[in-house]
Amino acid sequence: MRIGVTGHSNLTADSEPPIAEAIRGLLRDRAPGGLVGVTCLARGADQVFAEVVLELGGAVEVVLPAADYRTRKVKPDNAAKFDRLLSRASSVHTMPFDTSDSAAYMAASERLLGGVDEVIAVWDGRPAAGSGGTADVVIAAQQRGLPVTVVWPAGTSRA
Repeated sequence: MRIGVTGHSNLTADSEPPIAEAIRGLLRDRAPGGLVGVTCLARGADQVFAEVVLELGGAVEVVLPAADYRTRKVKPDNAAKFDRLLSRASSVHTMPFDTSDSAAYMAASERLLGGVDEVIAVWDGRPAAGSGGTADVVIAAQQRGLPVTVVWPAGTSRA
């Protein structure tokens, strides 16, 4: 079972534990069959998802949007977590973009969608703020006919 994730990167710290629990509940029964989680490993939802997949004994595959993603987009307060999760990935694919921008993010999400059976969306249901946001990825997944499960526990919020 290959499951991808899309979601908000600006979750509040208090929101991450209930989101992790909701994802754990969705994935717990699937883990024994060879769970593979596919993620772009952005801060917030993607990293929460990756941690749960690894905790359940699954494998994590990472799709990075561009060559500069680590240096340009990973903030110092998130670097250790990003590096730890990246080092535990079973594979890492970097998209052929030099610069992390909305086109690179959407291309990475399209690649993710092309290699999964379903998608978990950590999403508040609002439209995307710009091209390549969570709502755009949900729409793209639905257009491909992929099942999408939205996770947004009560009390969850964005910073």
